[in-house]
Amino acid sequence: MSTIVRRTVPALAIAGTIMLATTGCLAGESADASNADAAGSAGAEGAEWSTDTLSIDFATYNPLSLIVRDQGLIEEALGDDVTVEWVQSAGSNKANEFLRAGSIDVGSTAGSAALLARANGSPIKVIDIYSQPEWSALVVPEGSDITSVADLDGKSVAATPGTDPYFFLLQALETEGLTIADIQLQNLQHADGRAALDAGSVDAWAGLDPIMAAAEAESGAELLYRNVDFNSYGFLNATEEFLTDHPDVAQVVVDAYEEARAWALENPDETAALLAEVAGIDLAVAETVITERSNLDVSGIPGDDQLAVLEKIGPVLVESGSIQGGQAAVDDALATLIDDSFARTATEDQ
Repeated sequence: MSTIVRRTVPALAIAGTIMLATTGCLAGESADASNADAAGSAGAEGAEWSTDTLSIDFATYNPLSLIVRDQGLIEEALGDDVTVEWVQSAGSNKANEFLRAGSIDVGSTAGSAALLARANGSPIKVIDIYSQPEWSALVVPEGSDITSVADLDGKSVAATPGTDPYFFLLQALETEGLTIADIQLQNLQHADGRAALDAGSVDAWAGLDPIMAAAEAESGAELLYRNVDFNSYGFLNATEEFLTDHPDVAQVVVDAYEEARAWALENPDETAALLAEVAGIDLAVAETVITERSNLDVSGIPGDDQLAVLEKIGPVLVESGSIQGGQAAVDDALATLIDDSFARTATEDQ
């Protein structure tokens, strides 16, 4: 179930700046850059905002979203003329559903999930990178007889289709010559997957942090298989309609994210404490997620690094039957998914 929270508290002042690396330019950048420049000018000159509402998600798998929401960074920049609605996403699949339905303007997904959505016709673009995490792994109960990916053949595995853990599962199975047809897939949302693992209802689970880290600490769950290269980046996505009609507000969102990144890097303990509070997990678990599995010190500008990862994931999605239009749809999505103009403007201002 999604949760909507309206925040009206003023932001806390944030200090500190960071140096961010930039990635190569993409075709069409000039047109995108003009949108971002126009957005920046509108905000700087104090002109009226192009909308009186903004609907945006927060998610425990996106630490920067928690900071932006908690400190009211967007609300402070937009003032009283724009109502900000915060909607919680329980997973990339839910964020994609909200974006497609128009329930939110901006949402948090894994890169693989954004590629899936774009390839299947959802008009979204990635406008910022919030992390380069190792947030997915294959998990088994403590003392399980399953000791390798090959042992999953014929076993019951919980996963959430349309999310990075699901695509992680597909890639892991492929390393042993297995496919999704070789296991008994249980379609469960992330938290429900953990519950099923704890209850013994499934043999394994394609986990997602911070729920996965909590399962390790609280239930003795064990990570069967890890591979950081099978995790895609954290993507902040927006609908094309929102970017076209409200580039000024889109720029405010990305600016807030980059401000939150600087604060998170300078305040890892406070970031972990915030995650623990929102996710309802032990502080030590949250510290593990932030310090060991969430790489927030990454350029917010989407570009070649992210496309390189998605190019490897694309064929796996096609082979699994997840992409209706096959490889051609994937190729088109890769060519049109990124709008780096807002992140470039935001990082130039840092």
